Amino acid sequence: LATLAFATAALAATPEQEKAFVAAYQKAFESNDIKTLESFLLTKGAPAETIEFFKMMQSAEAGQKISKIELVTPDAEQLKKLGKPIPMPDGKLYKMPITPKKQLVIVIEDKEGESTGTSTSKLPVAEKDGKLVIPVPVPAEGTYRPSSPPTPIPSVPALSR
Repeated sequence: LATLAFATAALAATPEQEKAFVAAYQKAFESNDIKTLESFLLTKGAPAETIEFFKMMQSAEAGQKISKIELVTPDAEQLKKLGKPIPMPDGKLYKMPITPKKQLVIVIEDKEGESTGTSTSKLPVAEKDGKLVIPVPVPAEGTYRPSSPPTPIPSVPALSR
């Protein structure tokens, strides 16, 4: 048991690595450096359409000033949700390829005249080969969920000869 605890601790990112990850992400985001933002994504095993969707979502607000960014440890309930397959628009269930241990929380304030709006994004963060990454979901095996029941094929009367 002690060996297992040691091995798990040895795999965890250091506070310095976490700070560097957050700083690099913020710099890329605010400078609209799409290539660097995309380099944070772990895309192995994800379909091309899913990768493109996540790239689009990731870069949608890029170039704006971040008012707050932090790497947080989700509570047990959030971690449980991150570990379960989720339905996607294509009718299939997807899961994280590796288990996220943190979330990158990004808050952007948009001030226009007298009004202020805020948007908050939460990105799952995992560790792969000693590097912090944002995993892109992959199809969960054997979990096809049609979005609607299949349409029955109308019966065609037999042709008589």
